[in-house]
Amino acid sequence: MKDSPGYIHPMPDEVEGPGDSENLEDPPPFFPKEFLSADRDTSAIGDLVEVSIEGVYAVENGGNISRFVLLTEGDRRLPILIGPFEAQAISLPLDGTRPDRPMTHDLVKSIVDRLGADVDRIVIDDLWNTIYYAKVYLRKGEDEMEIDARPSDAIAIAVRFDAPIFVAETILDTAAEE
Repeated sequence: MKDSPGYIHPMPDEVEGPGDSENLEDPPPFFPKEFLSADRDTSAIGDLVEVSIEGVYAVENGGNISRFVLLTEGDRRLPILIGPFEAQAISLPLDGTRPDRPMTHDLVKSIVDRLGADVDRIVIDDLWNTIYYAKVYLRKGEDEMEIDARPSDAIAIAVRFDAPIFVAETILDTAAEE
């Protein structure tokens, strides 16, 4: 019943679904081609700067509540818009509060701990179309693994491991200009 209020419209035919890719190494089809280009200059991100979490905040605007985590380095501040669940996932360990049952990020910590690994650092190293991109770096002995993550999830994991958070210099500079 396409006209009923609960009807969910399907995605356009030209967009493949998550299970349509034969190669899991290929990025999803919604990634723009120029973002994926092997010629993309990643040296322009600049040095990485260690930041700290100033806090998690909520702002009401016209009845809508926006939540963000504020990262700081000296005079420069980087607000990153996050969802309500991610706000809670970051706030609880910062406040020293532990829920009765483990949250997803607590589960990730348990898995990483049981595998004998550690979160070495979090890096927020890209900004494209107002979307920030992050990586979680795991270390087990001499081996290091880079895992793509949303910044909010990476930060929630960082607070559980007491791992340092780094942001690319150019991202901090861009945020300072705005």
